[in-house]
Amino acid sequence: MNWLAITIVAYFLLALEIILDKFLLSSKRISHPAIYAFYSGTMGLFAVVFAPFGFHLISYSKIIFSLVAGIIFIYGMLSLFFAINKGEASRVLPVVGAAIPITAFFLAIFYLGENLGIKGSLGIGALIFGGLLISLDFSKREKQIFFKGFHASILAGFLLALSAIMIKALYNQDNFLNVFIWTRVGAFFGTLSFFLIPVWRKSIVGSLLKFKNPEKEGKKSGASFVLAKILGGSGSLLKEKATSMVLASVTVVNALVSVEYVFIFILGIIFSAWAPKAMQEKKDIKSVLQKIIAIAIIALGLILVSKHK
Repeated sequence: MNWLAITIVAYFLLALEIILDKFLLSSKRISHPAIYAFYSGTMGLFAVVFAPFGFHLISYSKIIFSLVAGIIFIYGMLSLFFAINKGEASRVLPVVGAAIPITAFFLAIFYLGENLGIKGSLGIGALIFGGLLISLDFSKREKQIFFKGFHASILAGFLLALSAIMIKALYNQDNFLNVFIWTRVGAFFGTLSFFLIPVWRKSIVGSLLKFKNPEKEGKKSGASFVLAKILGGSGSLLKEKATSMVLASVTVVNALVSVEYVFIFILGIIFSAWAPKAMQEKKDIKSVLQKIIAIAIIALGLILVSKHK
């Protein structure tokens, strides 16, 4: 397979993970985003199995920085799960995907004095416009302008961008596995902080207690969760593989993330026929056209931003 085919397969697997996330967040077993984020963060501890291949101690300041980066990451994922739980996946992901590069650019300007240039500025403008367009709900039955989960999507994009910048700074000073392990430990500490909020603590403890006498639905949810994380991990691995290939362009591979939005859009419509309450996807002509145009604008913005020097 060439790099382009690998990239498309990678984004298809990542889209499947999001669709599974949506189903699981609507199930009785994982009825709260905090539960889902807790399990995701806990599973990240399995990163310690790679300790013999590159783990080493670092300075106290770097430990704190790594742990904070991991904590911010898990709260970014928590915000994403809140958004997916409340809104349509085909709206949430493009907004998050637009918010991440916008946040990264403005942070780079603030801390590094970076100049966007013409292409970068046009790209940011397209991302903002496309993100707003897909966020608007023109349904007459809805009183609110933005879709449910819009604010959580923006917060998710900001936190994930901030964690990505911090983790990138760590990668510039250390090997991949050591940074990966330390930040995943930070993510786990972030999940422990969920217990400080009574409602979240009650939901998580209640979910953990069900492991004593798991019901059939609970077993299916557990298997689906593992499958979702396998799909997500495989997609991320294939994406990194495509990026590492000689003929592949890093900027093009990342700009092709718009393909993931298209897959989510198509899969959302397909699966909404099977489970409309879980997917919450609107299939009227106006909504479909709105999403297609918005995704195209966001794709253009991503391409322009990726070409910015």
